[in-house]
Amino acid sequence: MRRIALALAALLLLAPVAGARADEGAAPDPAAARSEIIRVITDSYVDGIHNFRDPEAIRRGFHPEFEMLFLRDGHLAKLPIADWIARIEAQNAKEAPPAREGAARTTEARFERLEIAGDAAVVRLELWREGKHVFTDFLSLYHFSDGWKIVGKTYYRHP
Repeated sequence: MRRIALALAALLLLAPVAGARADEGAAPDPAAARSEIIRVITDSYVDGIHNFRDPEAIRRGFHPEFEMLFLRDGHLAKLPIADWIARIEAQNAKEAPPAREGAARTTEARFERLEIAGDAAVVRLELWREGKHVFTDFLSLYHFSDGWKIVGKTYYRHP
């Protein structure tokens, strides 16, 4: 009886997860996933949004359904990625964004925590601008057939 129970437990552990989405790609090995997640966040978020205001880099790393959730006067508000990109493009129309080549990065990021479970990941990111701690970000990602994409964000703005 015990052998049957152990065999059933082993089968359950090896069975595919119920409800797995067929549209995403298989998650890469954890070391490759860590490296790719750090690259996507650095290129699309830290540099794409904060340092260089680069809409194409943003589009590469953010899922089109991304939303940032934040508190405004005690109420939950949302900012979809399309609206965030539109704001950046409007700013770029008024003032040219910094060039990537040779430009100093005013915003630096520290990856404090990166956790991966299969095709899902969460990152705690500390952002520093010109030596001042400005944000603690919590980013959520999923792995799709075309790679890791940032799908959500909540944050704390440091005083």
